[in-house]
Amino acid sequence: MQITQFLNRFGRRAFLTQRDGWTSTPFHCFLQPLRYKNKMYLYGVNTQIGYNAQGHYLYIGPPEHDLTRLSDETELAIGDEHYRIDRAEKVYCGETLYYIWAIVRTVVEESEEGI
Repeated sequence: MQITQFLNRFGRRAFLTQRDGWTSTPFHCFLQPLRYKNKMYLYGVNTQIGYNAQGHYLYIGPPEHDLTRLSDETELAIGDEHYRIDRAEKVYCGETLYYIWAIVRTVVEESEEGI
């Protein structure tokens, strides 16, 4: 079974979006929470209503949606959640690009409204 067929069968539906309104075609990927074995992913964001620990996730996606070549304004959208791409790499099997691996984090936006 090809990786894309496997992702389509078992993965979650996702889109890439940008602030200017651009949205990619839908595709499927895996998103797994990273378990905090060290302090590398423990940093969060201070918002107006308090501290928000950002979740970090391991992304495995199809090679057709290359996260390594995207701008900082591009986000991954899965359901109602948006994720920023911190790091992405291509994974090869021989000379064939097999899938895209990435570390993504939950987008946390400060509210403009007071409490």
